[in-house]
Amino acid sequence: MKAIMIQQDERHSLLWTEVEEPALRSNEVRIKGAYIVRCTGCVKDADLNRADLMQREGDYPPPPDCPEWMGLEVSGEIVGFGEEAAEHSPFHVGDQVCALLGGGGYAEYVNVPWGMVMPLPEGISMAEAAALPEAFATAYLNLFWVGSLKKNDTLLMNAGASGLASVVIPVAKAFGARVITTIIDEEKRQEVAKTGADRIVNTRQESIEKVLQEELAAGHPVDVAIDCLGGEVMGQCLESLRHGARWIVIAALAGQYTSIDLKNIYKRNVKIIGSTLRSKTPDEKKEILSSLVRDVWPKVKSGEVRPTIYKVMPITQAEEAHAILQRGENVGKVVLQIK
Repeated sequence: MKAIMIQQDERHSLLWTEVEEPALRSNEVRIKGAYIVRCTGCVKDADLNRADLMQREGDYPPPPDCPEWMGLEVSGEIVGFGEEAAEHSPFHVGDQVCALLGGGGYAEYVNVPWGMVMPLPEGISMAEAAALPEAFATAYLNLFWVGSLKKNDTLLMNAGASGLASVVIPVAKAFGARVITTIIDEEKRQEVAKTGADRIVNTRQESIEKVLQEELAAGHPVDVAIDCLGGEVMGQCLESLRHGARWIVIAALAGQYTSIDLKNIYKRNVKIIGSTLRSKTPDEKKEILSSLVRDVWPKVKSGEVRPTIYKVMPITQAEEAHAILQRGENVGKVVLQIK
C-alpha cells in the first residue's frame, strides 16, 4: 500500500510512496481510506497547533503502537476485522465510516481499534465525514466533559478562523450557548460569522480583556473558555469571568507564560484546566465518541451543525496542503482525498 512519508531532508518534504502494510491486530478494524483531514487546532498569525505539522518537524512523535506516517482522522470503507473487533464491533464489511486515529491516517489503508470507529451521520459526504472525528471529539470533550457547558452559558472560543473553532462554535450554538470569538484578520470576519458566533472581536483593533469586562458589566460574563493561545492576555482575561467559570487550556500558541492574580482565582472559584484529547485513555475516548454520536450526530443530520471544509485536495498535494495551513489561509478544514 502507499502512504505519505516524511523525508529526511532540510524541508522534511513529503512523499507518497509504497510502505509495508501494518499487521491487523485482534481489536482493530481495517478501513480503506477515502479522505483524510489535515486541519485541527488553532491558528495565531502563522503559528500552528497541528499534530501533523509538529510531527513533520520531529516535535510530536506518533504513539508507539502507531505507524510512523501522519494522520489523526479518516473516512472510508471497512474492508476487514481482527478477531476481537469482529465479535464486538456493530459494523460490517462494506460499511462507510469515519474514525479517530492515534496516527497513520495518511495512507490507503488504516487499522484502528473498533471503539474508535463511528457511523457517518445521514446526509453527509465522505469528505465532510473525514472532518468529523478529531475536531468534533475535541469540541465535545472540552465543551461538555470538561467545560460542563449548559444552555444560555457564554462561551469564549478564541482563534475563530481555526479548524477547531469552526466546529466548537456551531456545536455550542446548537446547544443554546452564546459565543464570543476572536480574529486577527478582518478579512476573515465574514467567514467566521457563518459559524454563528454572537460577537467577533478583532484583537488587533479591540482589547479582548476590555470586551470581557463589558460582557461582565452587561450581565452575561464568560462561563467557559477554550483557549489555544495562552500567553500574557490569558491572565488578564481571567479577571472578568463569571464566578465558577472554567478556563480550558488546550495549547499555548501565544506563549507558555502568563501572570495570574491567585486571589482573584480562589475568591471567584475560577477553574483553570489543561485538556487534550490524546491524553485520554482508550476507554475514555470510546465513551466520548459514543456520546458524540448520540448527542451531536442528530444535529449534524438536521443541518444545525456541519463541518466547514475550506478545500479538498489530492493526497499527492500534501505539501501544498501543509503550506495553506502554515500561511493561515484557511477558515475550516483542509481535506486530502485518497485515490
